Amino acid sequence: MSSSPTGLRFEGTAFWVRHRNLEYGPFDYEWARDMGGIELLYGRTKFGEYCSAAEISADLREFQLPMRVVEVSSIVCGAIILGLLNGLNARSKKEIVERQLDERGLGRFAESIDGWDV
Repeated sequence: MSSSPTGLRFEGTAFWVRHRNLEYGPFDYEWARDMGGIELLYGRTKFGEYCSAAEISADLREFQLPMRVVEVSSIVCGAIILGLLNGLNARSKKEIVERQLDERGLGRFAESIDGWDV
């Protein structure tokens, strides 16, 4: 694991957000039972779902996460969903995450990404 105070760590489809030397996660996803959508998970608890471009919901309030963690995890989850729906390879998804984080002033989280193979 990286010694950087901020970053991302991946294991399979799950990822953790490192913020101020603490890791938050795992964030993950699974296909809905009817295969009609994608459920978003935090610590194996559903916090949101993607049904279509017009029907996306996510609510992490119950977990009382730092706002930076919510912002970063939302960007990563979005890139994963975009990648799944469009058949993007890991490199393309990583580039989306890096660009989106950088554009939002959160590029420091992209400077330390461990285990990316999503």
